[in-house]
Amino acid sequence: QLYDLMTMAFKYQVLLCPRPRDILLVTFNHLDAIKDFISDSPGILNQVDETFRRLIETYNCLSDGEFQLIRQTLLIFFQDMHIRVSLFLKDKVQNSNGHFVLPISGPVPWGTEVPGLIRIFNHKGVEVKRAEFTTAGNYVTPQREGSFELYGDRVLKLGTNMYSVTRPVETHTSGSSKTLASQAKENIAPNPLAKEELNFLARLLGGLDIQKPAGGDTGFRLNLFTSDEEEEHAAQTRPEELSYKVINIEATQEPGRRAELSRILGELEVEEPRPGSAEKGEDLLALMDGL
Repeated sequence: QLYDLMTMAFKYQVLLCPRPRDILLVTFNHLDAIKDFISDSPGILNQVDETFRRLIETYNCLSDGEFQLIRQTLLIFFQDMHIRVSLFLKDKVQNSNGHFVLPISGPVPWGTEVPGLIRIFNHKGVEVKRAEFTTAGNYVTPQREGSFELYGDRVLKLGTNMYSVTRPVETHTSGSSKTLASQAKENIAPNPLAKEELNFLARLLGGLDIQKPAGGDTGFRLNLFTSDEEEEHAAQTRPEELSYKVINIEATQEPGRRAELSRILGELEVEEPRPGSAEKGEDLLALMDGL
């Protein structure tokens, strides 16, 4: 599973590279993260720096066409891998079939212009006409190019820690209330299946004739969480527009349904374990013979 996560994350990073040369920046981000891990080990740090220098010496001199060939070779290797990753599914950057959803907005590659303008030149190379068109995406020009040196700002965030960004997950840390509220507002429409399941539970409970002890509680509590603390925390962090009232379950006494459920409960008999029974293997064989 760790290998699958690594391969799909790297595939997504290669797909999102604005230009083929930025694959080298992704690699430098990986090495920068390794240097942070080993900052207190000078010997290993020197080895990573030497790897940096060799990468710069080998790949900085390549042309854009050669980087494009490297990028296409990597994508051909990953093209049949469609493993679903929970992090990507939650961020809606991956479909249920494992295919990635690529954005149509954001910064354009360094050295290019924002789409929306067509220039027409004559045979002498002089611009003679311009035409503008609207684009479906919201493009911006990058402020600067990432550093391809041993030290510097890579600008590109691909290749950094995917889990370092705050995400809308159900946690109990500080700030989770705001995250949960924003996530709930996006999914403001209630799930109709949840209501149907509660109605089905009400129909089942409505046909049971339960004898309650005198002076006891005449109702029951349906807890959707593992503990009362989580139940109270969810009630506090839930947005006001999603705080629905109590769902009443009508426990009507229908004679036909009550008789049917009583008959089913009477057939559910649990036999006591036989004393001095043989080993579990013999019990399993006896069960199979009975089938």
